[in-house]
Amino acid sequence: MLPPQHRMRRSEEFTDAVRGGARSGTRRLVVHLGASSAGETTPPRAGLVVSKAVGNAVERNQVKRRLRGLLAPRMNDLHDGDSIVVRALPAARGASSAELGEDLDVALRRARRRAQR
Repeated sequence: MLPPQHRMRRSEEFTDAVRGGARSGTRRLVVHLGASSAGETTPPRAGLVVSKAVGNAVERNQVKRRLRGLLAPRMNDLHDGDSIVVRALPAARGASSAELGEDLDVALRRARRRAQR
């Protein structure tokens, strides 16, 4: 579970991360990483996007729960002021938590490299 200080709630936060951040994708996930600016003191924030293309409400909620559980320990690896949006693709529905975690790590690493360019 993501602690409240790490959750994105407003659509503007999602928009800023998606439009202004570095994007990286895998077969099951797309990660948008909005890198922090110098001197930022707010904790890193994360948001999830799981559309109806992933499945019915039960399947979408399962994917969201898995992703939240995978994101929580990875929040410590982000810098203050970073924002991350994880968008699940339809292939995420049938993936195990281990597969989603692997994809999340790969996408985060790539997005971090692109954000530093």
